[in-house]
Amino acid sequence: MTDIQLMRRALQLAKCGEGRVSPNPMVGAVIAARGRIIGEGYHRHWGGPHAEVNAVNSVRDDDRPLLSEATMYVTLEPCSHYGKTPPCSELIIREGIPRVFVSTLDPFDKVSGRGVAMLRKAGVEVSVGLLGEESRALNRRFITAHTLRRPYITLKWAQSADGFMANLPGRDRLIISTPLTTVMMHAERARYDAIFVGANTVREDNPMLNCRLAPGRLPVASTFRSATRYEKAHIFDGRRIMLRNDGEPLSDFLHRIYDEEKITSLMVEGGAATLQEYIDEGLYDEARIEVSPIQVREGVKSPDINLSGLREISNFNCKGNKIRIFQQ
Repeated sequence: MTDIQLMRRALQLAKCGEGRVSPNPMVGAVIAARGRIIGEGYHRHWGGPHAEVNAVNSVRDDDRPLLSEATMYVTLEPCSHYGKTPPCSELIIREGIPRVFVSTLDPFDKVSGRGVAMLRKAGVEVSVGLLGEESRALNRRFITAHTLRRPYITLKWAQSADGFMANLPGRDRLIISTPLTTVMMHAERARYDAIFVGANTVREDNPMLNCRLAPGRLPVASTFRSATRYEKAHIFDGRRIMLRNDGEPLSDFLHRIYDEEKITSLMVEGGAATLQEYIDEGLYDEARIEVSPIQVREGVKSPDINLSGLREISNFNCKGNKIRIFQQ
């Protein structure tokens, strides 16, 4: 097996932790010796053993002598500090693994090159950058958060073919998403630390903002402080809630929830004015737009966004509705 094949396997393993490890990154690790894999693992859940630990622990007793001539392939720089678990760099050194391929460095302040430096100081041969672009794409939420010190932000809305996302006030709720795309969105929610909606959305739609139609952890609900007057709203039903002070600058709010609440990813689901604020301030990384073929002719207009200035990374049909995903 080649180095690239082995790192691809590590990336495949890393993705298995999606929706379970945040605010930690998804990480996979593979240990190879004499032309075969002798151990592999991934970070399974937040607070649990890291990928490197699980990979070492998976090595059979008969293969443990091979660690002294093995190569480890890990998708993110091994940690060098004590957190929920001991440093993985120390484990690699202690086990006598002589070579390590690191796909990309960790931007987190407590690691950020220190893990690689610790390994090299101990005499471990370290190569950095193998499939680095793929690794950074996998952990784009984690990397964006620790680089910009605010969550990775995805804007999400559904709209009619003629550009409306809701009926006028006082009318029946406009249903745009299909049952299948609704299930897909519940699965998508589980990949984010928190979901934000405006006060008007709390009042008009009373959303649950959960993942009841798909497996996954419950994201933190977030809205404006003024929405607390709707105390019987579903989002205040005994769950963790984050409030943005009315009048608080958006950038201040985003930095605050990163620093104080450890939120590394945020999905903004509406309404139109709330979404438009993020667009106008350029504070978003991704936009997920569901377009129905229906025509409604009047109502609440969908946000005004210049899609030509974005990179379209996905465009597919789902039971008649089109899902388009863009990145900055």
